[in-house]
Amino acid sequence: MNQATPSQTVRVDLADRSYDIVIGSGLIARAGAEIAAREHGIRCAVVTDRNVAEAHLDALLESLAGAGIDAAPLVLEPGEKTKRFDELIHVCDHVLGAKLERGDAVIALGGGVIGDLTGFAAGIVRRGMKFIQIPTSLLAQVDSSVGGKTGINASQGKNLIGVFHQPNLVLADSDALDTLPIREFRAGYAEMAKYGLIDRPEFFAWLEANWREVFAGGAARIQAIATSCQAKAEVVAADEREHGARALLNLGHTFGHALEAATDYDGRRLVHGEGVAIGMVLAHEFSARMNLASPDDAARVEHHLREVGLPTRMQHIEGGLPATDILMKHIAQDKKVQRGALTFILTRGIGQSFIANDVPQDEVFRFLEDKRAS
Repeated sequence: MNQATPSQTVRVDLADRSYDIVIGSGLIARAGAEIAAREHGIRCAVVTDRNVAEAHLDALLESLAGAGIDAAPLVLEPGEKTKRFDELIHVCDHVLGAKLERGDAVIALGGGVIGDLTGFAAGIVRRGMKFIQIPTSLLAQVDSSVGGKTGINASQGKNLIGVFHQPNLVLADSDALDTLPIREFRAGYAEMAKYGLIDRPEFFAWLEANWREVFAGGAARIQAIATSCQAKAEVVAADEREHGARALLNLGHTFGHALEAATDYDGRRLVHGEGVAIGMVLAHEFSARMNLASPDDAARVEHHLREVGLPTRMQHIEGGLPATDILMKHIAQDKKVQRGALTFILTRGIGQSFIANDVPQDEVFRFLEDKRAS
């Protein structure tokens, strides 16, 4: 793979709703200029969380003010449990209270939780407002900020309530990741590795060879983020509302979401990218068990994810897990379930993922029982 230029732009091609993902250094400080060049005369609300606000909110507000953009900030508590109805109402009330109009913008400054919640609010206030993503976590930069999926969690499962609402612009400031706790960076890296495991085996091999440089920052990090965004942009352009191939982006997520639900979305025990890491290993191991892929591929995936410091086994989750039948109930709530039939993203090898429909529930149950005991 070629080394990155100082900044890169990836275009998400959705006809009259197409937008740019700009990846590079110093973008929070340039956000006002980037937005003003594309959206003239707008006002905005900025939604963030307490941790991100301490590191980046002042710089963003200064940048917006310098470009003549009025901004009304709202600071929420960090964590997955913020993705709930009462916080959605809080954001909607804030946007309306700021007297913003439909042509104005709602800006999400933060990770996936803030992006999902804020995007949902932008999608429903005044029947749809402009939405700008400024993701500050690696997970959000390479995954959740791109593609228009927004939403909140329900007691029955993760991301079950929401809308598709595409952003008008994504500004991925690679410097923002320098303040990210290492655990959160690793969690985002799991989503980055996912793109290689879906259908880009050369990218996965590149990550195996260059992951230390990605963690260190600079050109390798920008290149890896841009490659990930390009991979997602192509899938979103082909299948915006997940009627087909976009489901491949959920590699590892059916298992991972069930594990998150089983820990009651407690980020002290398990964060989303960690659940995905364990889920991707489980998906490769289950594929091998079903004689679809070689066990060597599952071992290779686990080795790399463990090498970068990610959990790869259910036993790595603090506090243990409920019984397997409870995990199966969470899996049955997955958004890919159709008419009660289990759908998983499985694989025939590294970079050879596919959608498997009608996966036998008893096979999944026995597999999980065995993995818990191993």
